[in-house]
Amino acid sequence: MIDAEELAAFASVPAPTGAEAARVAWLERRLDGAPGVRRRDGVGNLIWSFGDGRPELLIMAHVDTVFDAEVELSFQRDGDFLVGPGVGDNATAVMATVWALERIATPPPGLVVAFTVGEEGLGNLRGARQVCGDLDPARVIAVEGHGLDHVVIEHVGSVRARLAISGPGGHSWRDRGTPSALHALIGLADDLVAEGVNVGRMTGGGAVNAIASAAEMIVELRSLDDDELSAFEARLEQLRVTAPLSLACEVVGRRGAGHIDAGHPLVRSVMAARRTLGLGEAFGAGSTDANAAAALGIPAVGIGCAHGEGMHTVHERIDLASLETGVRQLQAVLTTPLEP
Repeated sequence: MIDAEELAAFASVPAPTGAEAARVAWLERRLDGAPGVRRRDGVGNLIWSFGDGRPELLIMAHVDTVFDAEVELSFQRDGDFLVGPGVGDNATAVMATVWALERIATPPPGLVVAFTVGEEGLGNLRGARQVCGDLDPARVIAVEGHGLDHVVIEHVGSVRARLAISGPGGHSWRDRGTPSALHALIGLADDLVAEGVNVGRMTGGGAVNAIASAAEMIVELRSLDDDELSAFEARLEQLRVTAPLSLACEVVGRRGAGHIDAGHPLVRSVMAARRTLGLGEAFGAGSTDANAAAALGIPAVGIGCAHGEGMHTVHERIDLASLETGVRQLQAVLTTPLEP
């Protein structure tokens, strides 16, 4: 059976994007004495290898969370659920991968597992890009905590950008009429939202009786169409504001969109493993470490380990009963021969 206490212990180790070392160290201690060879690579990924040479299969599960270091990582049982920030995304996937491999007497040769850093937010798939580029695996499976009911074959791409407006500022009465950086940013945000862009964060201004001299926002467009993402990047270069204000725009993240055909041997192998457990045949779309592989032309899918709710909130919850099925799914995937 799965170990809810161990899952909570692992999830309790802070791992904001860019500061994952403590959680990676926890994993190293947890895997001490386990089969295979483990090492950290140049960006901080923990690589767990079974055999030498080019990997036939690379399993990736990211260790970072969307939460800042100040967020309290505490977890409670609520019936069949374990509840707390980051429990599903992505602590569940990491521990499910560990447990599944421990249940396999002899892991298949040519298997490499990467516990990756920098998947969330502005991490920009740093860990996944590094390991896929270094190892050039034949096939890739990205493991996520949520999404047991489907297999991800549509890789959702994204462009993330920081837009900053600056101006002279001034007194709200004496200098009235002077353009406000914050007002201009709000107007720009309205235009972008109407085009399907998400405004994830907005800051700026100062005193209530001051005209804002600076304001900025971080925005994101997601799409299954890489051409649409490229068009958005071009659109960002064309944005303008009224003088004397100035606008600076910087793309801070780019995930290419991708797709793997449902008839691909990797997909068929995964689906065959799922059928042994009575899992569904549904396909879905997602943005995961698999995007990094797809961008390099490496066949890749994403699979989930459990059912849950509240992803990216402090009230995230994972159904522990379904997690047992998710671990068995990973076992089946790892022990089902890959189709040529």
